[in-house]
Amino acid sequence: MVLEQAIFHSNQYYAGAACEHCSGVIRHETWCITRNQLVYYAYGTVLEPDRLTLTDRLILHALGVSWIDQPAQNPGL
Repeated sequence: MVLEQAIFHSNQYYAGAACEHCSGVIRHETWCITRNQLVYYAYGTVLEPDRLTLTDRLILHALGVSWIDQPAQNPGL
């Protein structure tokens, strides 16, 4: 029992220390917003659509994307 406590206390990594975006404990995934600027930009535009560049707005408009003020209510699930 004493041995188990010593191992637990020497372990500096735990689930609560995991990144909220990629769940990495020791290192972040390559696609994590903390490491990838394009992913960070995309993540930010979902939260704040006003941050989109004009080029990105035109591309998304051409693809049929429309921005609304209310979040989706699980359509089709």
